[in-house]
Amino acid sequence: MRIAVLSDIHGNYVALEAVLDDLKHQQVDQIVCLGDAIQGGPQPAEVAAKLRELGCPVIMGNADDWLLKGVDSEAEPVSEARRAQMEDVRNWQLSRLSADDLAFIGSFQPTFRLALDEKFSLLCYHGSPQSFDHVILPQTPEDEVRQYLNPEQHTIYTGGHTHMQFVRHLGRTFHFNPGSIGFAYRHDHPEDQFRPDPWAEYALLSVNQGLLSLEFRRVHFDVKRLIEVYRSSGRPHSESALAQYQSYVLEEQAIARSPVVESNQMCRADSAEPEERHRQSILTTIHQTTVFA
Repeated sequence: MRIAVLSDIHGNYVALEAVLDDLKHQQVDQIVCLGDAIQGGPQPAEVAAKLRELGCPVIMGNADDWLLKGVDSEAEPVSEARRAQMEDVRNWQLSRLSADDLAFIGSFQPTFRLALDEKFSLLCYHGSPQSFDHVILPQTPEDEVRQYLNPEQHTIYTGGHTHMQFVRHLGRTFHFNPGSIGFAYRHDHPEDQFRPDPWAEYALLSVNQGLLSLEFRRVHFDVKRLIEVYRSSGRPHSESALAQYQSYVLEEQAIARSPVVESNQMCRADSAEPEERHRQSILTTIHQTTVFA
């Protein structure tokens, strides 16, 4: 059995579409989404429609809960200026979503358990099984992680929320975060140099005769197209998002102006078969772990 684990799409259908294109080559049996699928980005209705079409389990995340209710859990401090911007975006997104979309978001589950085989199961949540606001990071103290998860040997644990691909080993089991599809970023960026990554992140979990394997994937999406979507969407406060991604466009233009690089790129593109071009566009398997029963 092979499971695709998605999380934190945040209304970015451009990135989701890139992941779904990659999944066409992966032969997965099941897709699960760990939440924060809709809120934030310029394409909330498109993401909602695609998730409904996929028919996969979707977990309720803190951002989508806030989108529906407008009630801040106050788990993270937010300035008044930032809160006002978030309210503007929320009101715009609600205007883009139909009653059926909102009912669909309201059906998102707090947790979901999937049987992997007769021995292992996968427990899915956003922050932790107890709360979508809980934060699990590589450096979170061991006793805190265990308090959140109460880990059992034959349960594999997966949550999103922190937009970071990593594994936390817990005895003979583990918790993993598949990263973010819609807003991946490096947590060590200085605030004045922050920019999101130009790729979408997700994970593949496989089980075969008691052998578990985990693969993290990063799929580049079309940054120029995302910028165009922001510009044409009417989403409030798009300027800051555009500025964050614009630097990639400028870098690409600088590279394209180099005659040596341009010549090399043309040679590689002309010689590559279609399947090879697909592989060249994707950064794959940045971490893999195997656990024996």
